[in-house]
Amino acid sequence: MRPLIGFRGAGPGAGYRGGVIAICAVLLCCVEVTPAPSQSPPPVVMDRGEPITPIPSAPALDPLKVALGEKLFSDRRISHDNSHSCQYCHDVSTNGASQKPHDTGLDGAELALNSLTVFNSTLSFRFSWEGKFRTVEADINASLESPRIMASSAAEIAAKLDADLDMRGRFMAAYGRRPESDDVVDALASFQRTLLTPGGRFDRWLQGDDAALSPDELDGYRLFKSLGCSACHQGVNVGGNLYERHGIFHPLASPEPKILRVPSLRNVATTPPYFHDGSAPTLDDAVRKMAMAQLNATLTDQQAKALVAFLGSLTGTYRGAPVGGSP
Repeated sequence: MRPLIGFRGAGPGAGYRGGVIAICAVLLCCVEVTPAPSQSPPPVVMDRGEPITPIPSAPALDPLKVALGEKLFSDRRISHDNSHSCQYCHDVSTNGASQKPHDTGLDGAELALNSLTVFNSTLSFRFSWEGKFRTVEADINASLESPRIMASSAAEIAAKLDADLDMRGRFMAAYGRRPESDDVVDALASFQRTLLTPGGRFDRWLQGDDAALSPDELDGYRLFKSLGCSACHQGVNVGGNLYERHGIFHPLASPEPKILRVPSLRNVATTPPYFHDGSAPTLDDAVRKMAMAQLNATLTDQQAKALVAFLGSLTGTYRGAPVGGSP
């Protein structure tokens, strides 16, 4: 699923502050996030007094449930017709989303909104572009039951898996019983909570490594703050904790939905195309369009370059490798 209101993946309603709130409003497509009880506490880091905090390590969860959830994540039996898995739209071997402006539903037609990345999604205060769901479990259930996405249900999936002796054994090991609907959702949620990407260069800088960022990246971060982007894109997920309206001064991407949850900018350099409709093919294009739409400002080439450089430093690692294969 992705950012910049759209970046994959907006705003007088949240406090305008002279228009600066804007690039944050969708730039990087902004209610304060409260970490879920299952999340690890943030690491002890050098206090630079910055509005962004490092990604924590993945929480310590039952490894059998996490492994089962990972297996289900790529199992096509979670769709009614056995054709789609979560991995279809959220490829955790690359960017946690896909490279398409719009993924396709079970009927072969394009889905309405660009897929947001699943990486770090559990650090946000709501789920989906419109923030309709408060918990990862609610988000999973909605996807399973959506006629366009999986057209199934946790109960239907549990029945399918119970007929598979191997999967029955995995559920017995993890939950002490044969597959049940709540366990299907819990296993998927357990895996999703481990999809955190710490260790990015910007996080290393926050933790005191002054050599982690280049001069261009540092300039971009200063500009990110001075323009007001960090008013909406802050906290552990560099976003994900506010709602905003897009197209304040000029139209930006598709007009609907008007109000969107500001997406996280974590790993944003790996998740093109951008915006909720996937209409910006590159990060440079997205940054420039957001500045105009949200700030009524035209970025210079140097400003756009610096912002893009900074955003590239937000790419973290998953299982020891950079997300999306980026440097």
